[in-house]
Amino acid sequence: MDNKFNLSTWALEHRSLVWYLMAVFMAAGLLSYINLGREEDPSFTIRTMTVQVGWPGASAEEMTRQVTDRIEKKLEELDELDRTRSMTTAGQAIVYVDLQDNVDGADVQAIWQQVRNMIGDIKQDFPQGVNGPFFNDRFGDVYGNIYAFTADGLTERQLRDYVDEARNAILTLDNVGDVDVIGEQDEVIYIEFSPRKLAALGLDTQSVLNALKEQNAVTASGVIETGEERIALRVGGAFSSEESLRAVNLRVNDRFFPLGDVAEIKRGYVDPPQALFRVNGEPAIGLAIGMRAGANLLKFGAALDQEIDAVVAQLPAGVNVFHVADQPEVVDEAVSGFTRALFEAVAIVLVISFISLGVRAGLVVAIAIPLVLAITFAVMYYSGISLQRISLGGLIIALGLLVDDAMIAVEMMVHRLEKGDSLDKAATHVYTSTAFPMLTGTLVTVAGFMPVGLNSSNAGEFIFTLFVVIAVSLIVSWIVAVFFTPLIGVTVMPKTMKQTGEHRGFVMRTFRRLLLLCLRFRWVTIVVTLLAFAASVYGYGFVQHQFFPDSDRVELIVDWNLPQNSSIEETNRQIAQFEEEALKGNALVDHWSSYIGEGAPRFILSFDVQPPGRYFGQTVIVTRNLDDRDELQGELQTYLDRTFPGTDAFVKLLAIGPPVGKPVAYRISGPDIQKTREYAQEIAVAIGKNPNLGRLTMDWYEPSRMIKVDVLQDQARKLGISSEDIATALNGMTDGTTATQVRDDIYLVDVVARANDRERGSIDTLENLELTSANGESVPLGAVAKFRYELEQPVIWRRDRIPTISVEAAIVSSLQAATVVEQLDPTIEELKSELPPGYRIELGGTEEKSAEANAPIIAVVPLMLFVMATVLMIQLQSVSRMLLVFSVAPLALIGVVMALFITGAPMGFVAILGVLALIGILIRNSVILIVQIEDHRKEGMKAWEAVVEATENRMRPIMLTAAAATLALIPIAREIFWGPMAVAMMGGIIVGTLLTLLFLPALYVTWFGIRPERDAS
Repeated sequence: MDNKFNLSTWALEHRSLVWYLMAVFMAAGLLSYINLGREEDPSFTIRTMTVQVGWPGASAEEMTRQVTDRIEKKLEELDELDRTRSMTTAGQAIVYVDLQDNVDGADVQAIWQQVRNMIGDIKQDFPQGVNGPFFNDRFGDVYGNIYAFTADGLTERQLRDYVDEARNAILTLDNVGDVDVIGEQDEVIYIEFSPRKLAALGLDTQSVLNALKEQNAVTASGVIETGEERIALRVGGAFSSEESLRAVNLRVNDRFFPLGDVAEIKRGYVDPPQALFRVNGEPAIGLAIGMRAGANLLKFGAALDQEIDAVVAQLPAGVNVFHVADQPEVVDEAVSGFTRALFEAVAIVLVISFISLGVRAGLVVAIAIPLVLAITFAVMYYSGISLQRISLGGLIIALGLLVDDAMIAVEMMVHRLEKGDSLDKAATHVYTSTAFPMLTGTLVTVAGFMPVGLNSSNAGEFIFTLFVVIAVSLIVSWIVAVFFTPLIGVTVMPKTMKQTGEHRGFVMRTFRRLLLLCLRFRWVTIVVTLLAFAASVYGYGFVQHQFFPDSDRVELIVDWNLPQNSSIEETNRQIAQFEEEALKGNALVDHWSSYIGEGAPRFILSFDVQPPGRYFGQTVIVTRNLDDRDELQGELQTYLDRTFPGTDAFVKLLAIGPPVGKPVAYRISGPDIQKTREYAQEIAVAIGKNPNLGRLTMDWYEPSRMIKVDVLQDQARKLGISSEDIATALNGMTDGTTATQVRDDIYLVDVVARANDRERGSIDTLENLELTSANGESVPLGAVAKFRYELEQPVIWRRDRIPTISVEAAIVSSLQAATVVEQLDPTIEELKSELPPGYRIELGGTEEKSAEANAPIIAVVPLMLFVMATVLMIQLQSVSRMLLVFSVAPLALIGVVMALFITGAPMGFVAILGVLALIGILIRNSVILIVQIEDHRKEGMKAWEAVVEATENRMRPIMLTAAAATLALIPIAREIFWGPMAVAMMGGIIVGTLLTLLFLPALYVTWFGIRPERDAS
């Protein structure tokens, strides 16, 4: 044995080198900690891209058949495609390209280029007049800083100029990403006329437009070469403002009329407005500022604040700047809270060490733990892992585990000193006795987190750093225990210690009696344990389940979904009323911002970005604290339900982890839109009967009115009028026709001709609209067309090329989504059985996301068990002993269920990972105990005495480790995210520890038929 290599002995023989390495690692850890990136949550890849196309004049159904379907069909050839989702409206389509979760984040950009090429290949197959496609492959970009600019006494154009100047200044910053402008309205010069007046003068709209276009054209007019000089020719006549447009003379029957005499010319903004933006009820223009990937958010935030201060100093009086979203400040506060929890956990572990081990032995542990953390910080820095919720939570979880290695080393040293060994021999004994069982336990514990490390879902990517941090810290902990701790021990510990003999304290005497009682009544112990396990399996059915909890941030999000034929003016009116009546002057509200016609930018990665639409808006409300947030949520929802009964206005919290939307959702898909609508209504009625659900909505359902213009083709042809002529004339009168552009500084201002307000909104005017026949005569539209009302779908959502309606509901009780879905299962299964072929109902919402996240975990569990079994077999060299070690792990469910049931905490995705980690923790303790029993038997000790002696020896370190691991979880038990997992692990560790010390020895003596010796008592 003495001839074998001993790493602890080698460390003591090279003390200067080991001290040097210890100092280097501590310094590297400190520098790494200072320079580690800071985030609120870890980043994960948004594997979604959008393809947008336009086809002016097409209905939603025409757009679906001729454009959307061609894109979706082509995308089905993409190997990495998970699904396509599309939203098609009249004249526009947005196709969402969702990749499979197992696609590596580094490969995503290459796949987006492949998508561009694929759609480019079919571009020639689109109908004439299609605009695009336009691609957004940065759908997952985060804009962590949003500034709002408001103006008092300035025009919107003047404010926009100041915003553009600010944007230019911000773009000069290091590590700045995209900087997008929010809520700006394009200027337009409107030429508004009366179609009747033009017809009376013998003018038609098209001739006026042609005259303007020809005068304003920029056309090469040549260059004169004089031999010595080159002189360019420039033709004047370009429009510089609305005044120059008013001065244009129109020739009618050899008479000239100024354009201003036959039309009203005015400068304004695009009508209807583009997406609007308000902050605290005031119209604003915003700047959404992103950061380059990998940059330090806090340093970037400081540089950005400095630049904004310089911008504000240059702004005139009346221009105000509000910091609407400040992610650097949120991250600073969040990381400070997480770090405080980590240091609290470290302090708890150190206090336990000093109390249980004494000052000198406790000091050894107190030096070893910071050394492990320092090395872990260094590995995190060079691996690109930042300080955030998951990595710091992983360190706190690991603390209770890594202290075990240091405690075992110190306990072994104390034990050998009490036996009379020299200090050096006592310090190196840990390597020869328990180093490899400790390593086996460490590797088994790391294997317990394999479902985290190999989880390919978005949720798995979100928590991946948990696996890395725990694996690194535990392996480093073992290295420190056998390499650095012996040197620390010989430096701190006394050379000799008083031998304790056989004297046992009250705790040890009590434990010995309890242990012997369990061993003598082994079958009672086993049966009682199994009955408790069966009860926990039954009780697990009463524990609620959860995917990810809601965020602990102070924001509230209000999603506004009006009827889909609503105008943006109505959306704006309702949101403005809400701001005035419910938010203005509310003491619970710090500030708010509203986005009308589109959703808020992705200001945090987990934000659920919604597609734009005139009928959609979002209000982001920042409250003063979490208590105010929770109080305000109910207050606002009650107000919205009462005040806007026809609008789906839903108040929600931000999510932690991948976005979900409303928690309970079902999708009905089928080839026929009308039948799909009918089945969706049946689902809505069925789930609406559940008292736990409320605010039931569908993402599309109701058709909207439209005016169908039936052209009398034969009559129209006689007059030389085509359907295209009619459509152009109608569009010119209502929306307007762009005649030309005024070049104003850096802007291009469209010149749009349209009918005046009174005639533009009148159906009678449409019928009397004058068309020009082939011979130049005016013909009223009513002579060649008839008008009638029809219904059409304003929006069509499809999923994998099949029309799909999502029926969604919010939970209005304390139940979790999984519990409500379980209640609805019989009803939904009955509806599924009644569906004809080609139609299907699928589960959506939280439970779908949870299943997608849990499926990779379940898939990896067999590999995890195989790795654990292999490691144990290498150590134990016995199938029966390996099975004994495994037997304790599932019994931790007793403590898990008990803790969750008592506290009411749900079993969430993160809590499941904690349960898997428990398997590794308990197997670690079990394997060290079994190995010690076997070692005692090999030394000649009787079997019964070996079981009792080994269990007594392991009781102290196992109990101390359990206490450290349990109490170290207290700081994160208060966290919304970590709370359920901390509760589950605490219960599992406490019960699992007792089972390791009482049930496992009883099972051991039963398995091997060991009988008590007479002197064992």
